[in-house]
Amino acid sequence: MKEFNKKQESSPIAEAAIYRGNWGHRILVRVLLLMMVLEWIVLLIEQRWLSAFLVTLIIATLISPVIFRKKLEMELPAEFHITAVVFIFASLYLGEIQGFYHFYWWWDIALHASAGLLMGIVGFLLVYLLNASKRLEVHMIPGFISLFAFIFAVTIGTLWEIFEFFMDQLFGFNMQKPMMGDPSGLTDTVWDMIVNAMGAFIISFTGWRYLKRKQTFFVRNWIRKFIGRNPGMFKKG
Repeated sequence: MKEFNKKQESSPIAEAAIYRGNWGHRILVRVLLLMMVLEWIVLLIEQRWLSAFLVTLIIATLISPVIFRKKLEMELPAEFHITAVVFIFASLYLGEIQGFYHFYWWWDIALHASAGLLMGIVGFLLVYLLNASKRLEVHMIPGFISLFAFIFAVTIGTLWEIFEFFMDQLFGFNMQKPMMGDPSGLTDTVWDMIVNAMGAFIISFTGWRYLKRKQTFFVRNWIRKFIGRNPGMFKKG
């Protein structure tokens, strides 16, 4: 992690580059936010409470950088936010509200595989950033970092399946879909967990190769931007 600390102490020009080129991110967020607010109003009028709740989650994701900045004094790089927004939009709005799960049999599988990848990235980033933090003195081997990322992703995926089960049981929703002739949703749940684990393994293995062999890994640039935007978390006290 020393290379990242060196990067953050580089020239003002290099540091300023971290903050440029985010106009596309701002436009995307504002357009989606306007769409979701209008959709939310329509859903409330139509009393479609589950859909309104899901749109509320999308809106919360869209405004999350403001919450992080004001409440936690933390700046999220555009790449972090765009990735989360696109996934949540595809999953909750297109999948649940617009019915893509019913129209395209592969939509659910693709999203759960993507969820495994994304949560693996988040787990990888969490433990990787701990190594660079000024607040904790931890030095973890590549194998443990990758294992943590994998377990983190699988755990989040499992918790989501539990959430779907309770929503169906308590409120009569249909978040666990019939699949392969199984109307109970059990087959759908198991396949969701399998593809989620596969996605988590792919990103964890890729991260392990980067750490062991110093190969190119796109998360490296994300980490650098995060540290560049939050230097106070990583400067030695």
